[in-house]
Amino acid sequence: MTDTQLQEFFAPCPRGLESVLADELALLGAQKLVNTDGGVGFSGPMSLAYAANLHSRIASRILWQIGSGAYHSEDDVYRAINLLDWPRWFDGALTIRVNVAAIRSPLESLDFITLRIKDAVCDSFRMRTGKRPNVDTAQPDVRIHAFLEKERFTLYLDTSGEPLFKRGARKSGGQAPLRENLAAGILKLCGWTPDVPLLDPMCGSGTFLVEALQIARGIAPGSGRDFAFVKLRNFDEAAWHGIKAAAEVSLAPNRPAAIFGSDLYGDVLKIARMNLEAAGVADGVNLKQANFLELSAPAAQGILVTNPPYGVRLGEQDELAAFYPQVGDVLKRKFAGWRAYVFTADLRLPKLIGLAPSKRTPLYNGALECRLYEFKMVSGAMRRQKKGPETGD
Repeated sequence: MTDTQLQEFFAPCPRGLESVLADELALLGAQKLVNTDGGVGFSGPMSLAYAANLHSRIASRILWQIGSGAYHSEDDVYRAINLLDWPRWFDGALTIRVNVAAIRSPLESLDFITLRIKDAVCDSFRMRTGKRPNVDTAQPDVRIHAFLEKERFTLYLDTSGEPLFKRGARKSGGQAPLRENLAAGILKLCGWTPDVPLLDPMCGSGTFLVEALQIARGIAPGSGRDFAFVKLRNFDEAAWHGIKAAAEVSLAPNRPAAIFGSDLYGDVLKIARMNLEAAGVADGVNLKQANFLELSAPAAQGILVTNPPYGVRLGEQDELAAFYPQVGDVLKRKFAGWRAYVFTADLRLPKLIGLAPSKRTPLYNGALECRLYEFKMVSGAMRRQKKGPETGD
């Protein structure tokens, strides 16, 4: 029988996607949703963690809260964690890894407190069972996460294992690939639905295209991978089989969707095709090698979303400063009736592209601060009116 007792969870995500992640978790049945910077806290039965791992396109992990407490020193943390009955959560024959994050913690060394938490877990096992788990920092069976605030710490078991943006299908990412959960969150922020034509004219390794096709066909993002919760002692196999069976029923492999992708470089396009094939959706995308500046809109209306290259070196920045105005011209001349979304870390883009963004959403690609700019293309386009000094953001 499924355990219906409410548990506390936390789902980290790319910063800027907290609200769309909360909406996604609510649809899965999550309760007591609390948005924080970089994630969403929520409550539900343990089976909700199974469903969130399988279905969440935006979460990075699903962490199960198993303890919390006040502390002033490393010894306080050690004692509290050592008192927990760790063998009731997982077998000591499994390998572990401890991850620590902190905000305003008075402790001087995260490396040292990580070691102390590992010792507390191992000593607890040894005291209760006579054996202790081994550490594996590369591919552990169980990941333990600790979050330290100024006066309190919170302890989690990771129910996901590998981060959830690793769908299990990507064959190659190319240079600086966009993470899958960030791409899925951007599609959600764009308001894209499968009945709306979608174009990525600089598709790179095809991340937007793969995520869009999986959404259109009802393919659960976690359907091609394994999860760490199956190794926990409270794993409910019957509940998990039921959740997977329900996901199979929701598949719509023949649902039509007008999804288009292109890239200037043939070798990059080969990577996109490999990733689409690995995800089982290659037949659903109109993919071609083309220069964006020579493209025409594939439909009267739709959504264009792209993550264009942005330069690091001065020469690259100069090339892009010449390229962006041409992008603006193409959007104005050929994409009337479309909404264009450009995700970039280059905050010069609105000034250089020559179009006034109707919305700018701060997002982070890892630690890199970015923006998602929305341009609503109408006849006569929205050229900037030069009324004063312009800034990049």
